[in-house]
Amino acid sequence: MAEAGEPDLGRGTTARRVVVHGRVQGVFYRDSCRQEAERLGVAGWVVNEPDGTVRVHAEGAPDAVRSLVEWCRTGPTRAVVHGVEVTDTNAEGLGSFEVR
Repeated sequence: MAEAGEPDLGRGTTARRVVVHGRVQGVFYRDSCRQEAERLGVAGWVVNEPDGTVRVHAEGAPDAVRSLVEWCRTGPTRAVVHGVEVTDTNAEGLGSFEVR
């Protein structure tokens, strides 16, 4: 069951869209995010955006998604995160996590 303020998208699945601002491209952010998502059992994707941000779609167990969102606030060693926008979104029913 989802926590208060978190939509329960069926079978205990939560989905979040994260936009990460800062020095987050060219520092292995996407692959590091994929590795962390796989470690946590989170499905979804990560992509570099033309405006210099990184966008993440994460879905899975609420605690695992929450942990990945927290990881996004710091990212890999070479990243410098200035801000993170997190919004609820719909699950896409994905079975893995990919770099796009």
